[in-house]
Amino acid sequence: MNAATAELKPTPSRRAALSTIRTLPLPTAHELRQAVPLSTALETQIAASQQAIRAILDGEDDRLLVVTGPCSVHDPAAALEYAERLAALNAVVGDRLLLVMRVYVEKPRTTVGWKGMAYDPHLDGSDDMAAGLAMARHLMRDIAEMGLPIATELLQPMASAYFDDLLSWVAIGARTTESQIHRELASGLAAAVGFKNGTQGNIDVAIAAMQSAAHSHRHFGVTAQGGPAMIETPGNSATHLVLRGGRSGPNHDAGSVAASRRAMAQAGLEPRIMVDCSHANSHKDHRRQTEVLHDVLEQRLAGERSLIGVMLESHLFEGKQALNPVALRYGVSITDACLGWDATGSLLTRVAERLRQV
Repeated sequence: MNAATAELKPTPSRRAALSTIRTLPLPTAHELRQAVPLSTALETQIAASQQAIRAILDGEDDRLLVVTGPCSVHDPAAALEYAERLAALNAVVGDRLLLVMRVYVEKPRTTVGWKGMAYDPHLDGSDDMAAGLAMARHLMRDIAEMGLPIATELLQPMASAYFDDLLSWVAIGARTTESQIHRELASGLAAAVGFKNGTQGNIDVAIAAMQSAAHSHRHFGVTAQGGPAMIETPGNSATHLVLRGGRSGPNHDAGSVAASRRAMAQAGLEPRIMVDCSHANSHKDHRRQTEVLHDVLEQRLAGERSLIGVMLESHLFEGKQALNPVALRYGVSITDACLGWDATGSLLTRVAERLRQV
């Protein structure tokens, strides 16, 4: 045996490490879609919601797009109650606001932690992903059947096929906007896609992502039946920038919005900007989301037409709580702190009233 061969031979410790890897089969996307199907009427409704959002992006509808809901959903009962309240509010403000509910079932982590309902639906570290995917699809379908468009952040491309037929709006997060794989994914979605600026606050990565997503791609993927495939996408022109601030501070102010608008126009993109009222824009203080939204509203009223939407982190009750499965408070976030429903409903009602005065 020569030295090169010896280097390739697994050592006992290496064999032990390899033996700890587990592979557990999951249902295919096709199987889950068959188990939790969409009616023809619901498919038509979702297509209409997708088109309504596109109309806002294209300037054909002057309503403000509002993506609101929990930072991440962990309790289907609480999420459904929030959806019921949002659907009722939509009957009041729907002439000036297009309300879309956040149903985020994946949670990006900087290091480790709870990764979301799709990964760990039982909140106990068991990571029953088969149950998580089924729970997520059931929940999204139930909420869509209330007449609400669904929004989520797509983090794991392999998971998207399990529920992308339910989505009207998709976020690609600050950590993944630069990812070629996520740009390819976005290019094949029927839903509108918002690309967030980078974690540093830079918008160039999001601009490049929008340019990439608008083009057709051929990329590696998986069929609905679970087999490897070459996927060809048509390109997605229904994209926009999401300003969420960065390490350098907030970027929702008029100067930052104007600079973003100019940069998008110079890149040959239609200036379409959503402001994430949370994260760095609110200095990670959930209560300051109200201030951010009011600032965006004043810019809109002053004629800044590139501002097409806002995003809020909101739940039934204000704040957040630690993940403790045996002592969880109902309707309170277990990830980022959120506005409570009372504050959210009052805020959006006032925004709609101001917009009616224009």
